[in-house]
Amino acid sequence: EVKKLYSIILSAPIPEPKTKDDLEVLTVDVKKIANSVRNKLKSIEHNIEQDEARSSADLRIRKSQHSVLSRKFVEVMTKYNEAQVDFRERSKGRIQRQLEITGKNTTDEELEEMLESGNPAIFTAGIINDTQISKQALSEIESRHKDIVRLESSIKELHDMFVDIAMLVENQGEIVDNIEINVSKSTDHIETAKAETKKAIKYQSQARKGVMIDRIESNMDQSVGFVERAVADTKKAVKYQSEARRKTIILVLIILAVLATLAVIIGLAVGLTQ
Repeated sequence: EVKKLYSIILSAPIPEPKTKDDLEVLTVDVKKIANSVRNKLKSIEHNIEQDEARSSADLRIRKSQHSVLSRKFVEVMTKYNEAQVDFRERSKGRIQRQLEITGKNTTDEELEEMLESGNPAIFTAGIINDTQISKQALSEIESRHKDIVRLESSIKELHDMFVDIAMLVENQGEIVDNIEINVSKSTDHIETAKAETKKAIKYQSQARKGVMIDRIESNMDQSVGFVERAVADTKKAVKYQSEARRKTIILVLIILAVLATLAVIIGLAVGLTQ
């Protein structure tokens, strides 16, 4: 959000007062939050120092957390400081270009001396005496000068706090590095564990497939047995059916023989009677 407001201010010849007011409010909020975080970190550090005699896992964890938070805080404040410095340099560049347009060339040293005056009226008065300058150009120079003066004040207010925390982090750098190494190792172990877990799942799946195959083979064996039994029973049925047919034929032949015999007997009986 700060960078966005800086960009808006730099893109306009004469920025809207509301934009500058919004930036001022945001700058104040940043300083309040930064001071609050710094005080909390200092309080945590003080509590850790009091418990230094008692070495415990909890104390080591608190030290690690404090070191990580301190470094993250410095990283954020460094980015904020870089944004402020960039805005200052670009604002100074706009002033220098306006002066060049009016025909007045200034070195960086001369411009810095003008900016350090802290009084826009004195700053612009020196320019008016030497050159003819438009009202708009004069207004922009005064506006940029005020922005830089206001920014210088903010940078100075945050400087001590920034150095304090930065020194703390520098002293704890080795601890933080060890934390990062351990975190990296933990990540490697996690990745290895994931790979081993995937292998285990694969083997388990293959094992389950093996059990299923064994069951299928067992069922196939049982099915083959049932088929063989069915074939045997069918053969028996065919055999029984064949025997039944043979017996039927024999029975028919016997009946025919009996009937023929009876016919002969009856014929003889009739002949004798005549």
